Amino acid sequence: MIELTRQYGRYGYRRIAALLREAGWSVSDGRVERLWRREGLKVPMKQPKKGRLWLNDGSCVRLRPEYRNHVWSYDFVHCRTDDGKAFRTLNILDEHSRECLAIRVKRKLNSVDVIDALTDLFILRGAPRFIRSDNGPEFIAQAVRDWITAVGAQTAYIEPGSPWENGYCESFNGRFRDELLNGEIFYSLREAQILIEQWRRHYNTKRPRSALGYRSPAPETIIPMDHRPIMH
Repeated sequence: MIELTRQYGRYGYRRIAALLREAGWSVSDGRVERLWRREGLKVPMKQPKKGRLWLNDGSCVRLRPEYRNHVWSYDFVHCRTDDGKAFRTLNILDEHSRECLAIRVKRKLNSVDVIDALTDLFILRGAPRFIRSDNGPEFIAQAVRDWITAVGAQTAYIEPGSPWENGYCESFNGRFRDELLNGEIFYSLREAQILIEQWRRHYNTKRPRSALGYRSPAPETIIPMDHRPIMH
């Protein structure tokens, strides 16, 4: 437990307990919490609850993902390398599975980069029904809108006065910054690209998610030694 806490300093006891069970330990959340407190480990403060947007009749107007590839969302995050130069990341998520589909890292990102990243994902996974994004200048480019419509998806933009929310990306971006960006020094853009891709793979295959019952969004498949095929 202490070793996992050293490795994943921003995880609380529930995620540590999930990692222990994944490693084969038979242990409950309650026991890990007791040991956690006995060792003087800090339990991270709970995040404040986020509000929803509501119509006048009290009904919620949020577009909710119902299955994998139903709703994807994307957003930008800003950061800097050690020399003070800025870079940006384009984060693309599947809202239902909570899987981070891609993170593009470049000094500058625009609508062409959005189309390029989505094209790669469409080829691998097919087109989602909706693509949700913010109302910043990169997201309102008509070229992106036209392209998304042409390939058979629909846009769910967060226009001024519109009911769409992008809470999934906001939540992911907060964890991305808290667990990686705030604790790393990137000496070059290439180093940032490598470390961010390593974190994305860990996020998808190892990091327990509370919304998924403390399972990983896309866990790695492990083939036991005794069940591997015998080569003749």
